[in-house]
Amino acid sequence: MYNEPIFLEPEFKERIWGGTKLKEIFNYDIPSQETGECWGISGHANGPNRIKNGPLAGKTLGEAWEQHRELFSNEEGEEFPLLVKILDSKKDLSVQVHPDDQYARDVENETYGKTECWYVIDCEEGSEIIFGHHAKGKEELTSMVQNGQWDKLLRKIPVKPGDFFYVPSGTIHAIGEGIQILETQQSSDITYRVYDYDRVGQDGQKRELHLDHSLNVTTVPHEDPLLKREASAIDGLRYEKLVEEDYFTVFLWELEGRSKEITLQRYRLMSVLDGRGRITIDGVDYSFKKGDHFIVPSTVQSYTVTGKAKIITSHSNKA
Repeated sequence: MYNEPIFLEPEFKERIWGGTKLKEIFNYDIPSQETGECWGISGHANGPNRIKNGPLAGKTLGEAWEQHRELFSNEEGEEFPLLVKILDSKKDLSVQVHPDDQYARDVENETYGKTECWYVIDCEEGSEIIFGHHAKGKEELTSMVQNGQWDKLLRKIPVKPGDFFYVPSGTIHAIGEGIQILETQQSSDITYRVYDYDRVGQDGQKRELHLDHSLNVTTVPHEDPLLKREASAIDGLRYEKLVEEDYFTVFLWELEGRSKEITLQRYRLMSVLDGRGRITIDGVDYSFKKGDHFIVPSTVQSYTVTGKAKIITSHSNKA
């Protein structure tokens, strides 16, 4: 019986739009001044996390998924289904869109498309995201994209810390400059760029766009998802359900003291955004702090959490 949390070593990705906030906010040892992403919980081949503790120390999360499915509710699937990352956008991200599962399988020969969601950790005053578009039909969308009518096409929304967005596949979107988010998504690295502000990379060339794919997968017309945030509390733990959709359920936990005993029905992903505390399993304490990412495996029957911390938790909704 595996009876302890699985702590993970983060993986970092340098991006043209990245900065240094991942070090400033979370004290991560980032590789450069253009570090855009921390992959905190990942079994994806492009950035698998290594396990830091316990009997599986040194193995990747993907290897644990393949070899010890009992830790993950005996869930079916070739690949670990979710990916949790923290993004720092010193500059605007490209305007992009992601395919659904069917398109990913048929066109990219990949297991998953990409539906995702964002929790805004922090942002500069006046920050904006692009979320959706104004085209009424496919013909109008195609015309606006081909003619570069970005101001007319793209829908901009102001953001503030604590905001939450659910981004289904097919949604045109982009994170604006000066924003840090935690993203929970399907385990996919497929991105179709629609527009990149005519930026050039280190090679002096503009980055590739994927207009044909983008037009194929974009949902027209855009419709905002209907979300209902639901908050509850058990002793020292206030928890708010941010979204429950096809692929994942995501909660915001705000810990102020000690929780009641929590019964685990599915394995749970944990990313600590602020503070510190401990998780207690069968009388044994395991400490966590801001910037930690870990999984409570399904072999743990119950646990308590104690401390003062803000945590984004999630689980897969696959059978």
